Amino acid sequence: MEEPILLREDHGAIARLTLNNPRALNALSEEMLDALAAAFTALAADETIRVVVLAANGKAFSAGHDLKQMQGARGANDGGQSYYERLFARCGEVMQMIPALPQPVIAEVHAIATAAGCQLVASCDMAVAADGAIFGVNGVNLGLFCSTPAVALARAVPRKVAFEMAATGEFISAARAREVGLVNRVVPLEELRAATTALAEVVAQKLPVAIRLGKQGFYDQIQQPLAAAYDSAGAVMAANMMDPGTDEGVQAFIEKRKPNWSEG
Repeated sequence: MEEPILLREDHGAIARLTLNNPRALNALSEEMLDALAAAFTALAADETIRVVVLAANGKAFSAGHDLKQMQGARGANDGGQSYYERLFARCGEVMQMIPALPQPVIAEVHAIATAAGCQLVASCDMAVAADGAIFGVNGVNLGLFCSTPAVALARAVPRKVAFEMAATGEFISAARAREVGLVNRVVPLEELRAATTALAEVVAQKLPVAIRLGKQGFYDQIQQPLAAAYDSAGAVMAANMMDPGTDEGVQAFIEKRKPNWSEG
């Protein structure tokens, strides 16, 4: 039997999802999108998991949408424009599941992430890249402007950088990706998994309710005007302050000791 196209391994409070279709360069086919959606749905209900790492097997992190699958649907009875609209809507739904998850999601990028693959990285809360990784939204080279990948990309990097990438189809290095804010850290390839895991472990050690409330509040406020953002963020912090774990954390700081947080 063939292995699943998406693997999940749990290591304590950290779940590791691995794109596992290297022969197709981990393309975001209909099947891969469905697998990701199912995994994210399960994780959203899993209170034992505090951080998610999203990695990939093979020569690419992800080459984007499955162009062969898309081209094959062009002339099918249920294909054409309506098929493409459904496909891109489905992809958008899956991408939006990432910031909606209660757990932070860290992309671990070892190689090429292009088009919807770059969109996947941009949709994650954080990203760690190997120093040889490259990023691009290069559909324009095929005559297809990467409009949906640009939604996530333009929210992760400065607007002019996102537009230049989409309009030229040129790739950027891991170093440039860090410079513009697409990734958080760049490390040698042989240190990639360890560095990503170390970052995940730091987050996993924090009070779970603080991360859950904080992540939701972060994405809520970032889309609001300044005054409304402060109102929203203030309400989140007030709710966070009322949690018993936060009370223990503040008291521990005052008493110069480590907080005694339960595992829940």
